[in-house]
Amino acid sequence: MKRIIFMGAIGCGKTTLCQALQGKDLTYDKTQAVEFHAEMIDTPGEFILHRQYYNALNVTAAEAQVIGLVQSVTEQEQIFSPGFGTIFPKIIIGIITKTDLATDEKQIQRVYNQLKEAGATRIFEVSSFDKVGVKELIDYLEEDDK
Repeated sequence: MKRIIFMGAIGCGKTTLCQALQGKDLTYDKTQAVEFHAEMIDTPGEFILHRQYYNALNVTAAEAQVIGLVQSVTEQEQIFSPGFGTIFPKIIIGIITKTDLATDEKQIQRVYNQLKEAGATRIFEVSSFDKVGVKELIDYLEEDDK
């Protein structure tokens, strides 16, 4: 499985997604520091919200093969600036989380467009609670590198 690093704002669902991908029970757990798992790296949301931590993201991302830009459908503001992914010489994917909370397709499409502008080459729509999109993300990470 390709190792992925999850980046996103506070509360966007990075830790819950890690739990879902590992088949664990979903429990809220605020990530205070970078957490390394066998195939995943979970980063604190503060790393995205404060630019002075971008260097820490860049150094930590060296341990991953895939950059996962994570954004919840409930987030109204643009989390990742256009071209954000160019910081990393890696595969960039987008993950829209909390899709079960979307009020309409426009909400999902708005986040989809923002992740594309940030540099995501592929977008996954996920609900960790409903298990929607989790298998597709696992299958992608298990694909052989091309």
